[in-house]
Amino acid sequence: MMSDVLARKWQVQADLAVGLARTTVTTILTRLHDKGVVGRARQGRGYAYFPVEDAPGLTARRMHSELDRDTDRETVLARFVARLSDDDEQILRDLLESGEQ
Repeated sequence: MMSDVLARKWQVQADLAVGLARTTVTTILTRLHDKGVVGRARQGRGYAYFPVEDAPGLTARRMHSELDRDTDRETVLARFVARLSDDDEQILRDLLESGEQ
């Protein structure tokens, strides 16, 4: 349930335990929200934040972001595939054949 993963800024600040200022935590959470990495829900006068994707989803987002940075997508994809291990190549083939995402 979403309420299980909601975290207020002060909770995030305490959990990080690295002595970041409240304003720094606010800035980071705002930037992550603007990038779509975290969502937020109104809670009292502030917001509670929650992840919008799991770890594999975030990795996939980063991979897409890197791919979008280059204009020669075909070459980037070809080189990526050429460097896959045999096992990863088989997983990719199976995924493409099944149409799974």
